[in-house]
Amino acid sequence: MVVVYLLIGILAATLGALPLGASNIAVINTTLKENAKKAFKIAISAGIAEVILSYYALHCNTVIINFFNKNLWVQITVVTLLLLAGSLLFFKKQSEEKTRKRKITQSKYATGFFLGILNPPVLIYWVIAFGILNNNNIMLSLKSSFSVLFLFFSGVYLGKLLTLYFYSRFSTFIKNKVKNITSVINKITGVLLVVIAFVQAVKLYLV
Repeated sequence: MVVVYLLIGILAATLGALPLGASNIAVINTTLKENAKKAFKIAISAGIAEVILSYYALHCNTVIINFFNKNLWVQITVVTLLLLAGSLLFFKKQSEEKTRKRKITQSKYATGFFLGILNPPVLIYWVIAFGILNNNNIMLSLKSSFSVLFLFFSGVYLGKLLTLYFYSRFSTFIKNKVKNITSVINKITGVLLVVIAFVQAVKLYLV
């Protein structure tokens, strides 16, 4: 019966990782520009970041909700950074990309971890996810047994890793089918980041 927590962790992490976010875009971008092996490095460290965020959310979920509700500047900062990053990528010239390529691709593990950990929406997602789980009699807390916590967080890691792997495989398929795609990758990535920023801004406005 305890093994169910592994499946719950996988399902919860998969649902959280399916929407396009910074880690997903980084995996897609790296797969298309370089290869799936380097993209998988991003997925490995992004999975670790996901476990840390979910653990922190479980530890102090009420405090997190209050913090984000009282400090809208954090969410506004995230939206602004996404808009800036998206705009820079969209208007970035090919020559600039080539000169900076080596610096950008030096540490894929660091890229995956920081993109995963510096992600307030994911933190809020886990707070909500734990609330839903507990409301459905799937009680999870730091006081749960070691086996329950171990299986759950293992599921979280696997769910994140497998979802990003799926994005990488899908990107490989596109890469093999569509030739000369490199020239439009930055523009596509830029548009996606701007869309994500717009969605976050709308959420702030509605709240």
